[in-house]
Amino acid sequence: MGARDTTDTSVFMPLDSYFQQIGLRRSILLCQLPLSAAILLIVALTALFSPATLHDQLFLLILLVHGLIFVVCLLAPWNRLPAGSFAVIPILDSLAVGLSREAGGPVLSVAGLLMVLPVAWLAVSTSKTRVLLAITAALSGTLLPPLVLGYIPKSSDLVRVVVFPTIMGVVAVTAHLVARAVKRHRAGMERKDRELERVYEQSRQRQRLLDGVLETVSVGVWVLDAHGEAILTNAPGRQALAQAPTTHQGPGPSKPTNCPENTGTKSPLNRAISGEEFSDELFWVGSGEARKAYSTTARALHNDDGRRVGSVVAFTDVTSLIQAMSVKDKFVATISHELRTPLTSILGYLELMLDDLDPAQAPGQLAVIERNARRLLALINDLLLVASDRRDLNIQPTHFANILEQAVKAATSGASAKGLQIRTDIDSPLPARLDPDQILQVVGNLLSNAIKFSPDGSGEITLTARCNGAGLVCAVTDHGIGMNEHERNEAFSKFFRADHAMNTALPGAGLGLPISKAIIERHGGSISLTSAPGAGTTATFTIPTDTTTIE
Repeated sequence: MGARDTTDTSVFMPLDSYFQQIGLRRSILLCQLPLSAAILLIVALTALFSPATLHDQLFLLILLVHGLIFVVCLLAPWNRLPAGSFAVIPILDSLAVGLSREAGGPVLSVAGLLMVLPVAWLAVSTSKTRVLLAITAALSGTLLPPLVLGYIPKSSDLVRVVVFPTIMGVVAVTAHLVARAVKRHRAGMERKDRELERVYEQSRQRQRLLDGVLETVSVGVWVLDAHGEAILTNAPGRQALAQAPTTHQGPGPSKPTNCPENTGTKSPLNRAISGEEFSDELFWVGSGEARKAYSTTARALHNDDGRRVGSVVAFTDVTSLIQAMSVKDKFVATISHELRTPLTSILGYLELMLDDLDPAQAPGQLAVIERNARRLLALINDLLLVASDRRDLNIQPTHFANILEQAVKAATSGASAKGLQIRTDIDSPLPARLDPDQILQVVGNLLSNAIKFSPDGSGEITLTARCNGAGLVCAVTDHGIGMNEHERNEAFSKFFRADHAMNTALPGAGLGLPISKAIIERHGGSISLTSAPGAGTTATFTIPTDTTTIE
């Protein structure tokens, strides 16, 4: 009830917080007020229906006692009194109610029911002492008034003398048990509230951490729910799509209400809304000098039941990388063009000199010059080819077996110089529609790599070719040094060279496999490598039988 009662300060537990706000004196007055109001109502009813009772001096004296008790509640220095001293008020109330009932006679016998108010006031507590006080108050309010008024209860009144305090005792115990249950429930609710507050604070901290991370990283993020609504974004993600108005194509909601996208295209967000997943796909935003390129990745979000509940789309700005690659290709193309022009003139005049000389008299130095010049020209042509965005094909009917035979014939001298043999297993004639010159270059590159990375005298190189119904399948297998996983993954990257090639100074620019891959894919096919360190390498490419639709 007040700040000084450290065991149980409540005057009525469910209202503890309110009573603590208004103070101890007002709390006691509020608890006393129902009984005082009831006494005033009884006085009014008595004046109306039994005026003679108001002329009873004893009755008036008892009313004065009620008044004095209220005045004590109002004026007593409760904050300076011992803790729990307010309990004397409901005890006095019980005695005053008992006196009122006895003094009022049969007319006011029902007034004894008002004793439930002071009894409940004392009993509504978790303190067992208060319960005993409540029972004591009920007994004193029943037994003491007859003695105070100077008469002994009749035998007919003994039932009332015994039953009434018993009922009040039951009320006190019930109120006490209810109070304890309420307090336990409230304590449990407070613990849950504290736990919820702690969890909420942790959630807020995690949210602040997530917001800080998302706003710090350079990767744009959009998190969408199952209906296409954006539930989480960051500044790079919003910037990635700021220039693209909203549109939607395909299944799903007709329009994501707060997700901007590319006009006229099925953008990454629309694709994610329809449940699609993809990785590292290029997405352009804007136009002119402000145009930007983003590498986009989308993944679906699922609940515990496996049902899709949303998607996450990530945007990585790769504009600088795309521009750097473009500048690199332009640089390679420009340099290659500049190198090829004087080299072509050198080779032209060299051929004229060789034509004018008797082959028997031609110095060996001129032959070396011509061989190295042609090798340099081939390298420059490869640079031009790898820097080109488009490789035109000269598709024509041909026999694939003939192309393979030419490639083997051209590679035989190099293989023999290292003590290697090229064994062929080719179905003939393998008719096809393709670009003979470019496919010849692919097979030549694969055979050249097999020879280059096979130690001297390490056995044979196998060339196989079949038609499996869906297309032509060609494989070149060696028993050389092989490649590790990293080298296999990077083998088709431009200018990549394995550590062994660098350490042993093997000739090459790392362009053979990238060029071969581009040519095969241009034919609508695919190429792959199977290799392990020390176990050799097998390069396999497949070309569809019908290439007439290739542009």
